[in-house]
This record gives sequence, C-alpha cells and structure tokens, in this order.
Amino acid sequence: MADDINFTRQGRSQGTGIGADVARVEDLRLLRGLGRYTDDHAVPNCAHMVVLRSPHAHAAIEAIDTSAACAMPGVLGVFTGADAAADGLGAMVSTIARPKRDGSPMASTDYRMLAPERVRFVGDAVAIIVAETRAAALDAAEAVLVDYTPLPAVTDVAVAVVAPGAANAAVLWPDSAPDNIAFVHTVGNKPKVDEAFANAAHVAGFDFRVSRLSANPMEPRNAIGMFDIAEERYTLITGSQAPHQTRNLICEQVLNIPTHKLRVISPDVGGGFGLKGGAFPEQALVLWAARKVGQPVRWAATRSESMLADYHSRDNVSRIELALDAQGQFLALRITTLAALGAYLAIPTLIAPIGNLGGLAGTYTTPFIHADVTGVFTNTQPTSPYRGAGRPEATYALERVIDIAAGEMGIDRFDIRRRNLIPASAMPYQTGLIFNYDSGDFEKNMTMAAELADWSGFPARRAQSEARGMLRGISVVNAIEIAGGPPKTPMDEGAELRFDSGGNLTMVLGAHNHGQGHETVFRQIAHSLLGVDPARTRVLMGDTDVVSHGRGSFGSRTMSAGGTAVALAATKIIARAKELAGQVLEADPADIEFDAGTLRIAGTDRAIRIEEVAKISYTPGRIKPGQEVGMQAQAIVSPQDATFPNGTHICEVEIDPETGQAKVLAYSVVDDCGTMINPMLVRGQIHGGLAQGLSQVLFERVEYDDSGQIITGSFTDYAMPRADDMPPILIDTNPVPTPVNALGAKGAGEAGTVGALPAVMNAIIDALSPYKIKHIDMPATAETIWLAMNRGK
Repeated sequence: MADDINFTRQGRSQGTGIGADVARVEDLRLLRGLGRYTDDHAVPNCAHMVVLRSPHAHAAIEAIDTSAACAMPGVLGVFTGADAAADGLGAMVSTIARPKRDGSPMASTDYRMLAPERVRFVGDAVAIIVAETRAAALDAAEAVLVDYTPLPAVTDVAVAVVAPGAANAAVLWPDSAPDNIAFVHTVGNKPKVDEAFANAAHVAGFDFRVSRLSANPMEPRNAIGMFDIAEERYTLITGSQAPHQTRNLICEQVLNIPTHKLRVISPDVGGGFGLKGGAFPEQALVLWAARKVGQPVRWAATRSESMLADYHSRDNVSRIELALDAQGQFLALRITTLAALGAYLAIPTLIAPIGNLGGLAGTYTTPFIHADVTGVFTNTQPTSPYRGAGRPEATYALERVIDIAAGEMGIDRFDIRRRNLIPASAMPYQTGLIFNYDSGDFEKNMTMAAELADWSGFPARRAQSEARGMLRGISVVNAIEIAGGPPKTPMDEGAELRFDSGGNLTMVLGAHNHGQGHETVFRQIAHSLLGVDPARTRVLMGDTDVVSHGRGSFGSRTMSAGGTAVALAATKIIARAKELAGQVLEADPADIEFDAGTLRIAGTDRAIRIEEVAKISYTPGRIKPGQEVGMQAQAIVSPQDATFPNGTHICEVEIDPETGQAKVLAYSVVDDCGTMINPMLVRGQIHGGLAQGLSQVLFERVEYDDSGQIITGSFTDYAMPRADDMPPILIDTNPVPTPVNALGAKGAGEAGTVGALPAVMNAIIDALSPYKIKHIDMPATAETIWLAMNRGK
C-alpha cells in the first residue's frame, strides 16, 4: 500500500520511459535458463586449471616437487611461482597508496600470482595444474609435494599490531611492515575536535567490531583464458563488474603487454556486490596457462574454494566518541579504527577503509570530525569492497553512538536526531568531514518514515509483545552515502548510440549489468531522450573489443555516470538528426524542433520520425555529397560531482528472552535517490541491500581458529539468510533530484545496506533495554544475545 500511495503522489509514469515501472526485459531469458554466464561458454579444446592452495595461514615454502604430477595421465603442465617469475609475470599492486604515520611510504606487499617463497593465508595460491579434464587436474594436484615450514600467524586485527622487539610475533612483511602496519590515514580537524571534546557537556562513546564477510555471489568466480598465437593476443572471458579496468590492470601489472593485446569479455554476471570489481590472480593465470599449454584454459571456483580464495570484506575494530552540549547538540565526532587488510594489498583493498570516511558526517550539522585509520596486515584473504564499501561502517558507527548518547542524556532518539539535522534550506552544505551535499530534505525523510512505520503506535505493539513474554525494540536511523565517485572528481563513463540503416538503435555502454536491470533502464532512458521504442533498442556491454571505453558498475554510479554519458550522446544524435531532417524537410536546422522522437518544422505540421531520419542517413542520394553517412554519437564524460543518496530507516525486532533469538518483524524506509528511472527496480535494489545488511547484523561472520584455519568455510558454518528471515518491507520515496548530472539521479544500489546495519542493531539494543545492555557486536546471534542477557545472573 505504501508503494501505491507513494507513486500516486509522485505521478507514476504510465509509459515506458523514465519514471515507469517497467518489468525487466532481461528476466525473460534469465528465468528460462537462457543466460550466458562464463561457464556457459563452450570453448573447443578447452583444458582445465586447478589451483593448489596453501593449507597453512603462514609458512615458508622450502621446496615444491611437481614431477609426479607432471607424469600423470592427461596433465598438460604444472606451474609454480618460480615458473611465473621466470616468465616475467608481475605482481598486483594497490591502486591507492597512503603513507604511514611518520610520513614514510605505505608498506609494499608484492602480491604475486603464485606465492614464490612464502604463503600468508590459508588458500594462498602455490601452483596451478592444467589438464585435459578437471578430474585429472584434481588428481594431479594431490601429487604435488610442497615442503612447508610453518610460521606464527595472526588473523585478528585487534591483536595483529606487533610491538617493537616482540618475540615470536606473526610478522607478514618483515622488511616493509615489521609492526604489520601498512599505512595510517588521518582526516579532519583534530585540534578543533579536541577543543570541542574538552568543552563538551557530555561525551558518549563505545568500542565495536564490524565483522568480516564473504560476498558469496550466486555465480562463483570463474575465467576462461585463450591465446591466439597468430595475433599474439589474449582473450579472457570472466564475470567482471569493470571489464576495461580488469583488462588494464592485468596488462599493465601482470602480463606487461599493451592493452590492445587483451580482449576481456564479461557476459552475464551472477552477482558482484563489489567482489568482482577488481582483478584476481586466477584471471591472469588462465591467460598465462593458455599460452603455456597452447590451448584454451578454464577455471571455476567451487563454493568451498571461494570461501578460501575470494577477497573478504569489512573486518575492523574501532572506538567512536561523540561530544554534545547540554541540549544534545552535536559538537564533534572522532573515531579511531584498525582496519584488517589481509595478507596482501590487492588492487582495491584500500577503497573501503579510507574511501568513504565522509559518511561519518551523516545527515547532521556536526561541525568538526576527525578519523584515524590504521591499515593492518593479517594472515587472511585480502579485503576489498562489498556492497557499501565503507559507507555502512561509517553510518553504523555514527548512528549507534547517537543512540548511546540519547540514552545517557535522557533525550528521545527521534528528537536528538531531528534537532541536529541539516535543513533543506542549507543545501548545498559543506559537512564537517569531506563531503559537500548537493541536495536533500532529511527532516521530511524522518517525518514520512515515522508515519510509514506508525512510530507513535509502537508502545502498544511493545505491550502486546510483553504480554507474550517477548522483548520488542524499535530504531530510527538516518543514512546517507556518496555515489558516483570521489567528491569533486567523479570517474568518467562512456556510451555510444548507433542507429543502423533500418532505423533501430544500439546502445553501447561502458557500464555493466550484474543484476541491476541495466538492459531495461537504459532502454527507458533512450525512450525518454530520443523517443525510440524500447523494442527497437539493443543494449551491448561487457566486451572491451565492442565498447571503446568504460569504467564499469560499482559504487552506485551507473545512473549518474553512465546516464550522463548517454544523455550527452543523445544531444549529439538530436543535433545530427536536426541537420538531416532540415535537408529532408527543406528547412533550416535551427527551425527544427525535436519532441519524443519527432522532428518538426516549428509552427507547421511538417514532420518526420527519428527512425526515418536514421534510414535516410544511410541512403545514397538522400544526403549531401561528401557528408558523413549514418547517425551515431559517442560520449565519454564525468558528472559534475558525486551525489548523496539518503533516507530514513525504521526497524522493529522481537527477541525471545528464553533463547536470545531475534526476529526482524517490520522494516520501513523512506529513500531519496533523486530521479528514479524505474521505481520498481529501485525498490528491488533497496530490498536486496536490506537483506545483505540484515544478514551481516544477524548471521554472517568469517571466523578462524588459533592456527589461522577458516572455520566457516562452507554454508554449513557460515550462516546466510533464508526467505523467512526477511520481514515485510514498506518503502516510500522522497526524491530530490540532484543538480549535478543530466538525469537528476543519485544512485540506489547500496542505499539499503548503508542504513540496515545500524537500524537492525539499534532495534536489538532497544529491545534489550530492560537488561541495561549498551552494545553487542555483530552478528547478533541467539547465543550472543542470550549470553549478554544472562551475563549478570
């Protein structure tokens, strides 16, 4: 009902353009099993690669004997780190660098495709076996003999920093990081923050951990590598959120070849969530192996292998403090964090811990904020972005400490937030840390959310739960995130629009679809901008030989960046169409008006459709001699700035005090993602984001034993949410279009996750208020909650 009210109020589009609830066109093939994922590509004469992985969290490689494996039937080759070094394979290097606290350079990690001398986490790649069948490769892997000398290991970032002179410490990189510290990143006005804390009437704070996660997309990582000896050129088929960036990184950092020597094809992708935004060793290894054995090579991770070899996410411990005056006005905020980086600095590792710290400002007028982040090596998989990439962590820290402050000062949680909100009249607004918000109406978000969730009716619902012997809690949080790229320097995106000689449109996009519905929404954009029937529009993406330039899809950037490129290309197409229509209609192009795909001489009924103009552009004799044939346009452009999607989340939970089991009963969201191209798909994005945030709070955590072995290496031990764990979700929207891009879109892909972490946890803590529990760390399992409730008994 809430959705119907919402879109009636907005004026729901009944057509097929921007603003319409159009069903996803790609679902017709995907739901019939007609998708074309990497593993669906039947490449002739394809060999199989298996990766031999370390069973130790930290060990020296003394020797590797591959002779028995090489002699086994069907084996085409066994290759080690020594072979990779001999062939000149390079190492992957982080695309971001930050110095240490003393100003010295960030520690280097030399992330080789195969570990040459030392392994640093369970699952570290030691060798690859290439064989005619996967079974033969697996058998041969068992015959590879590796002589290891185990070394001390550490997997907990809270204890990973090594003191000077410590004996028998686990040190991953003795030369560049003897204390296991890779970098220290600080941002904000520390003197002003310290001064505000010194003069504050009240200081609230708490220590917390954000758990380590595994992304677990439906389609595990995989790759097919080919080498054309005639062209001296490689082809890689792999699920990637950013095919061009994957190509460039592999070429420049690993294979040391020009980028035109590698074609990357990323077909249908079964989920990415940030995991598939960067390059992985296996993608380079299948290419190298294909050249070594003289035939195509494929690799596909098993689910267990994914738990050992995929990059993980989050994993940090922090202390946050909020300074307030006597009336509950926010004066300053400070946070110190130890961020687990894993054993190596993978290409995207630094994005999450330092890339989105501006989110600590939230939707509030806090004048001074300071953040101090220490990146720490641990004997675990490298970390990389996961849905939100630092934004959920920042919002979680802020919104949890606000609830703590409200409780300690005896101020209503709703009221303390409202009195500190940035007013809509203040936009654009420079926050106390990095971000400058372009637009938004945060107070209206809260008002709408309270009505949507029936906030005032909660006491009666709580009483009903108490009558059944249950504990009930509610939360309200304000979420905001950055979308589209770094502030003031958002990354560019490319798009090409091509009309063919039949008057049909092909859109060639640098953005890439891995579940968001791009094939649908870009057709809607084309319909609104050019008036072209979506049925006559084709969308191409994910092939570096077809798409000349693209950054890919990540960070909720596609509509703001990719949409901007399409809009600019559309203006070029319209200008070209007016020129040609002027010739056909015998009028000055300046007198041609364009509306919904029709070109008309102003003030007359003489008109022609854009499809007909496209046909004419290819017809000999219909265009001027020497004039360019065809009608197409390309644009590579950056939006003016990043955008800031925002919203208010209200969550209700119920806890059984006998078992500690928490159940989310209801969830309400009012979201502002600017212009919604397809409101139905926006709601779907929010649902998905909420599911992943809720899951982290209630279920998910990667854990290791004292030796560094992962003990949550399958879905038997690593909990994932089921359908009945999800509550009813009410969604309303308060769209405030952004002025910084052509479509007014702010991004929606990560909005649900950003608000869900604090919303679910704050509701749990509210339900536990009779027990005076200030905080528990995620995941809030039944065991965790029960122990917290019974600790004082």
